[in-house]
Amino acid sequence: MPGFLIQVGGITNCFHQSGIVNPTLVNPPRVKVNGTQQVLTVSDLLVVAGCIFNVSGVAHPCVKVRVDAATRVKINGQPAAILTPTALCLAADQAPQGIPISIPTQKRVIAT
Repeated sequence: MPGFLIQVGGITNCFHQSGIVNPTLVNPPRVKVNGTQQVLTVSDLLVVAGCIFNVSGVAHPCVKVRVDAATRVKINGQPAAILTPTALCLAADQAPQGIPISIPTQKRVIAT
């Protein structure tokens, strides 16, 4: 499924809007869009901090965001991360929590 390449800062919050998404780059950035925005790969971690979601009084926060991998675009040998409708916030037990909140991502580069 095609999707826009995700840049650092492209996904800002978890589904519950209280958690902040912090990308952790595994490799030094090699590809940029719009001149300055670093593109993420699937090996880069999208960690959520500060989600306050709970189920019946028991904390069940979002801890990471799962994005799709481009099949035809690679950066440093790793598939580029793309934003598709199947992106999900996940809890520590891998339970799906909802769709992450993204700011307007770059609209120039689409990968498949």
